[in-house]
Amino acid sequence: MKKYNTEQEKFWAGNFGNEYISRNASDKLLSSNLAIFSKIFRSIDNIESVIEYGPNVGLNLRAINMLFPDIQLSGVEINENAIKELSKIKNIESFHESVLDFKTNKQWDFVFTKGVLIHIAPDDLSKIYNILYKTSRKWICLIEYYNPTPIEIEYRGHSEKLYKRDFCSDLRNKYPDLKLIDYGFVYHRDPVSPQDDLTWFLLSKD
Repeated sequence: MKKYNTEQEKFWAGNFGNEYISRNASDKLLSSNLAIFSKIFRSIDNIESVIEYGPNVGLNLRAINMLFPDIQLSGVEINENAIKELSKIKNIESFHESVLDFKTNKQWDFVFTKGVLIHIAPDDLSKIYNILYKTSRKWICLIEYYNPTPIEIEYRGHSEKLYKRDFCSDLRNKYPDLKLIDYGFVYHRDPVSPQDDLTWFLLSKD
C-alpha cells in the first residue's frame, strides 16, 4: 500500500476503506444515484467528460454513464481494492492516488465529489478546492453533508474523520467567479430514491 501523509488518507486507504466498499456496493444505491444525477444534469448540456474525486467502486460514474453512454469518465481513488473494481468498468480512466497528490494539466467539463469533502481535514480543504477549480472546464458539483457552520461529528466510533460545513460557500468565497446554478437535498427516507441526507450544489465557471 502507498504511504500517505494525513490520518484521513491512511484511514480510507486501509481497512476502513475496504469495509466501506462492502457496505455501499449495491444496486439500490445505483438506482438512487440515477435519480440524483438526473436532477443535477437537468441544468447542464454539452457535457463530454466527467471526473469524480473519490469514486470508490464507481456507482456514481456508472449512473452517469447510464444517462450519457458516450461520456468520457475518470476517477481519482485512494483505496487499492476500490480501484481494482473501478478499473473493471468500461470506459473509465482510473487514477490510484490521493486527491491531495493528484497533479494534472487536463480539464474535464464536469468535476464532482460525493461524500468526500466531509472526510477531508479542514486544513486540507483549500488544496482540494484548488484541484476542483483547476481541473474543471465549466461545471463543479458538490454532493456532501451540509451545515451552516463547520462542525465535526464522530464517524462510526472514530474522531476527526467526518466534518460538516457549507462547502459551497467556501468554494465560492475562494473563487468569486463561480456561479450557483442549482441545488437540492435528498432525504434518507425518500420513498423512491433515498440518499444519506445529502445536499448538492451545482456551480458554473463564468
